[in-house]
Amino acid sequence: MFGDNAHAAPPAWAAIQARTAALGFDMPSEANTGALLRLLAASKPGGWLLELGTGTGLATTWLLAGLDAGARLVSVDVDAVVQDVAREHLKNERLRFVLADGLDYVRSAPPASFDLIFADAWPGKYEALDQTLALLKRGGLYVIDDMLPQPNWPEGHQARVDALVERLDNHPDLVVTRIAWASGLIIAARR
Repeated sequence: MFGDNAHAAPPAWAAIQARTAALGFDMPSEANTGALLRLLAASKPGGWLLELGTGTGLATTWLLAGLDAGARLVSVDVDAVVQDVAREHLKNERLRFVLADGLDYVRSAPPASFDLIFADAWPGKYEALDQTLALLKRGGLYVIDDMLPQPNWPEGHQARVDALVERLDNHPDLVVTRIAWASGLIIAARR
């Protein structure tokens, strides 16, 4: 069906998806989000990409599939159990996994060091937003998902989403596009 990108998934995606389901991990990135991430990663030849929230690596596999030979991806997660699924299935010299709190990683990284940031965790999205955006190079892309209501949202989460969207929309250094597709995406480019 047109608009369903699961058919184009990278080779490791199906195995990671099966392990994700077996673990009962209820925060996976879907195939349509992944396909867009692959496209955006491909638009950054030789670029440095950051993923905040490896999870089991479903989005990581798509980002990795979009990288050219000179690009690099750093994927950060605080949960070793889920990140180990990604580590097992995604062995590549262009990919570096970091087991750490996303806030600590964001605070320690030098400004303007990434061409694309996919913030799929609270750090970088609902926490340390300004510090995360400072990591983007000029022309860099900031991508977040899960902006449409999700069954696993905690009580009162819609207010957090609304506040985040408003902050991004009003940020003087960003051009923002909201996409009501997949789980609800926002893509912002740094001026």
